[in-house]
Amino acid sequence: MGRVVIDVMPKPEILDPQGKAVVGALPRLGFDLFTSVRQGKRFELEVAGEVTPEVLAQARRAAETLLSNPVIEDVVSVREADPAEASA
Repeated sequence: MGRVVIDVMPKPEILDPQGKAVVGALPRLGFDLFTSVRQGKRFELEVAGEVTPEVLAQARRAAETLLSNPVIEDVVSVREADPAEASA
């Protein structure tokens, strides 16, 4: 069984209030090396067989039409999941 990972992020010109809240909280918690945070979305799609180029192409189309809002978000990556990335 294969898994495809899709990362979606707000477009650079779109305000990210969650990212602003996180970057404001980091120094209060002792994390003072970070100057900016952008928060996005991650999707994991499982397939019955192997992850092929056709599977990746179909996953990209799904990401661009259903999983993201193309007005305010960019699909930044569509890739086969690394086995070490297995989610719980």
